[in-house]
Amino acid sequence: MTIRILPAVGDPDAARAVAALLSQLPDAEPAPAVADSTALLGALAAATAHEAGGQGATAPPEAPAAAVEGLPEVLLVHERIGPVPALELIREVALRFPAVGVVLITTDAGPALFSAAMDAGARGIVGLPLGYDELAARVQAAAQWSAGVRVHLGGGQDAPPGPSGTLVTVTGAKGGVGTTVAAVQLALAARAAGRSVALVDMDLQSGDVASYLDVQFRRSIVDLAGIQDISVRVLQDAVHDHHTGLGLLLGPEEGERAEEVDDRAARQIVTALRSRYDVVIVDCGSQMQSANAAAVELAEAALLVTTPDVVSVRAAKRQVRLWDRLQIRKAADTTTVVNRLTRNTEIQPPLVAKATGTQVARTTIPAAFKELQPCVDAGRMQDLDSRSTVKQALWALAGELGLVGSPAVRQGRGSHRARPSLTGRKRKAITAGAAPGAGAVSGPGPGTASGPVSGPAPGSGTAPGPGHRFGPRRAAAAKSPGPFDPAGPYEEG
Repeated sequence: MTIRILPAVGDPDAARAVAALLSQLPDAEPAPAVADSTALLGALAAATAHEAGGQGATAPPEAPAAAVEGLPEVLLVHERIGPVPALELIREVALRFPAVGVVLITTDAGPALFSAAMDAGARGIVGLPLGYDELAARVQAAAQWSAGVRVHLGGGQDAPPGPSGTLVTVTGAKGGVGTTVAAVQLALAARAAGRSVALVDMDLQSGDVASYLDVQFRRSIVDLAGIQDISVRVLQDAVHDHHTGLGLLLGPEEGERAEEVDDRAARQIVTALRSRYDVVIVDCGSQMQSANAAAVELAEAALLVTTPDVVSVRAAKRQVRLWDRLQIRKAADTTTVVNRLTRNTEIQPPLVAKATGTQVARTTIPAAFKELQPCVDAGRMQDLDSRSTVKQALWALAGELGLVGSPAVRQGRGSHRARPSLTGRKRKAITAGAAPGAGAVSGPGPGTASGPVSGPAPGSGTAPGPGHRFGPRRAAAAKSPGPFDPAGPYEEG
């Protein structure tokens, strides 16, 4: 979020000191200081009039709501401003320009002046001599308050109409099953079909979507976590516009910052993205936290990626049971995607469906790491050859989910009603029971390419009819050969 700051400082020495500190603030866009109250009110009125369509410098307080976009988020008022006294000036600004967060700079930061400043309409006080940490904290708090007010006053573009885009989450049964590869290719398939697509890295501790798409971008999902009301402009600042047409909201580079994104922030971020994009794909990784649990709870389609081996299928079943115990998602509402499947694999999709109790996607993903390796190593998953069997299968899966055709009839869990936020019990259980970290999610592993891919033709874009988005549920499989018997040692009590 870029914070526009207008200092109102009459003393030249104080103005230089303020400008020096403001230049060090991250994401700050300070304007030249104005020297007196008359110039300040004129500048604010002119900005309002320009955005409102040229109503002139005398635009009334009730000017069109869209006019707030031309105003700075933060106004710094020095105590020695004149000719109007500082507190009277703050009161005037609060009445005429309520979307501007005002911070008073003063030598007296005592409770009496603090109370008077709050009554006048200030959002904070910074004591003299100025300190970087205090100034940064007050500016950030005032900017967040301003952004929230603009959502309600701004109308139009900055007041999203509510969720409308399709939300799909992609979760790994364990690390290394190909979760990120699947999420990236599903997003690229939807984008190639003409849909506007956001790809979110919500594997907050070890996500690496940026590496798969060769992106270096300093903003991340953490930048949105502390904002109460996410406007369109704030969202644009945090989302990277990739040259493929995808909007990327990346995970933090510092894994310890994952705890800053809780379930409340995740819900707010996902809702803001769905109001702007036709399709939102969330890579949840394999470590369950309150943030990605909230995304799974809201999703129209929750995909669980597994490989056809005992360890992965057992991990998939544990994940499904965890979601069910915490009332995040029922097994019947979850779609399992089988990755790295070969004809000779002992564990086939019907057995996965029986073991996990979930639906299994008709489209399976073949084991063909040689096709992926050059693109994975180069960090250019978007350059995967269209003849790749893996790409064809994942794009066919996008068709099965209704992501590449006309918008499907939304009957998902997130579209019926607002979901309650995670309870303390859920959050505590998720935190205590998170699966061990597995580092960055890798693509499909070694193997031989399977035969023709089942499911819809690649890129067909044919969405199943209402109530059949994922096709008929697989019938229970016959008794499994060999040691992997769902009724045998695998079955948990």
